[in-house]
Amino acid sequence: MRRMNVVTLMVVSAIALAHGQTRKVDFAQDVVNQPPKGFEFGHTAGVGKPGRWLVQADGSNHVLAQLDADRTGVRFPVAVLGDIRTADVDLSVRFKPISGQVDQAAGLVWRYQDQNNYYIVRANARENNVVLYKVENGKRTDLPLKGEGRTYGKPSQAPTGQWGTLRIVARGPLFEVYHNGTKLYEVEDRTFTQAGKVGVWTKADSVTYFDDLTVVTK
Repeated sequence: MRRMNVVTLMVVSAIALAHGQTRKVDFAQDVVNQPPKGFEFGHTAGVGKPGRWLVQADGSNHVLAQLDADRTGVRFPVAVLGDIRTADVDLSVRFKPISGQVDQAAGLVWRYQDQNNYYIVRANARENNVVLYKVENGKRTDLPLKGEGRTYGKPSQAPTGQWGTLRIVARGPLFEVYHNGTKLYEVEDRTFTQAGKVGVWTKADSVTYFDDLTVVTK
């Protein structure tokens, strides 16, 4: 009987979040140099080394860091929350690019089905742009902007060593992209319509810090 009660409580919690609550993950209770609790890790297409996701100290804060600097250009480590599945979501994160010769990327993923199928929006400190992609069967494709076509996202400064914010608002097939509080563009796509997990992403040799991953389900 006690086991049934625990399962019931977990189901109720998941349903409550799915109906419009907010969850903020700030890593304050996680142990430095250990993986964060509640996360699952993926490695898109299995190219290059898997990511090394550990909690680090940044001043007085704890942050999530991807620390493996493998320079493989099409290497995409992913870290997602294991207990949230949602289709419509207001998702945001603080990020700080630390280093990378090939890339200095920080991304948000949503409607994550598995490590090879999801949406991703990322900022890149080496390119100074913000681009939204779909990853389908391990292949990453940038998506056209609503009303503008395929422009490879939009230019937007993301300086190395400075904190910025990324935000995506997903409602049905429509995605609104924000960087540092400014709306950059919209994308419309129907590849993944079902609920999925949410989390963060990097590319190639990007060493990137993340904090305050905030999930508001719709």
